[in-house]
Amino acid sequence: MPGLRITGLAEEMSSLARLPWSIPLEEWPEDATLTEMRGISRHIVRLVRASHDHDADIYAVKETVAEFANREYATLRELNARLAPCVEPVAVIEGRTTVDGDELPVALATHYLPFSLPYRVILSGSITPHEITNMANALALLLVRLHLLGFWWGDCSLSNTLFRRDADQYAAYLVDAETGEFQNSLSDGQREHDLEIALFNVAAELEDLAIAGVLHPGMDPIRASEGVIRRYRRLWKMLKEPQTLDPQDRHAVEKAMRTLQDLGFAVEEVEVSVVGAKGELRFTPKLVAAGYHQQRLQSLVGITTEELQAKRLLASLDRYRGRESKPLPPIEESAHRWYSEVFLHVVNQVPEDLRGRVEPAQMFHEILEHRWYLGEQAGRDLGLDHATQEYITTILPFRTDSGVNESGRI
Repeated sequence: MPGLRITGLAEEMSSLARLPWSIPLEEWPEDATLTEMRGISRHIVRLVRASHDHDADIYAVKETVAEFANREYATLRELNARLAPCVEPVAVIEGRTTVDGDELPVALATHYLPFSLPYRVILSGSITPHEITNMANALALLLVRLHLLGFWWGDCSLSNTLFRRDADQYAAYLVDAETGEFQNSLSDGQREHDLEIALFNVAAELEDLAIAGVLHPGMDPIRASEGVIRRYRRLWKMLKEPQTLDPQDRHAVEKAMRTLQDLGFAVEEVEVSVVGAKGELRFTPKLVAAGYHQQRLQSLVGITTEELQAKRLLASLDRYRGRESKPLPPIEESAHRWYSEVFLHVVNQVPEDLRGRVEPAQMFHEILEHRWYLGEQAGRDLGLDHATQEYITTILPFRTDSGVNESGRI
């Protein structure tokens, strides 16, 4: 197509060039199973496979204007470089025209986030109040992580977020960065502005679901939205404000560090000062980075998971290591044996026709939960292999965390 310009990741160019850019996006054919995984957007958006192959990459494509598309592409690149939880940008497509020469909007393509779901799909299904709370926690944590990076979102909402299962909770990912911008650090006023926007947007979105009759009975949209803000404030206070510690407790600083690690934050720099007549310790986190358990698991066995999944896998590794003969070998050796003898041993038992329904680390967590449940029923531990086969037979055939998976199968 004369004049067509695609600016983006080099390895994606061949696939992108084959897509029908001369056709308005709303007329693109879309797989029905992909359609139901698409959230609501003020733009025209389509989920499309890069080719007719079932294992082809899946792109999320939206039409917008050139200024916004290029700005958002650059912003998402920077967010990815800073390891923020967000979708990965693929390309900006400009110079689109129809076969008759009529101008078409600029398009922005991003990678589809495997095993993710928009909030409407989650909240429209059978969901417990506990899961709703977990979604609120995930959105609050996402906003905290972005603010720690100096990123002002400007349009925090459920619609601009995707959710993935993370052990027994959720992880939230930014989808739309059109209004966002980076600062060296955010002022309290900028953070409060973002919180005001989030409060309004989340309440309005939940109210829409209530009017449609699909919101959980008894859930109040305004109170639920306020809950997101309260969770944000508690977490921000714990990460950024001083804590007063008992000077008689020799392990007080270590405990304070561990508390932040349990929340999933690696503490890179702290300030500890002695204040008052009693010589109290004031512990102030100075530099924190998200993904403490993710980074540790990645360094030990080289796999990438969500934060709480990583925490659960590391706990399994610790139990495995506790059964090893003394003296204990280096933890790296134990980790590689655990990965082969436990983790892969479990996930490789899944038959081919059931693979891809649940992300492997999430499935491993659920099998551990199922093992506990079966043990409670039987009054004794029935073992990991028994729990794995029971899970594969009775649970996995009826589970899917997304309409699509990494291999493109349904």
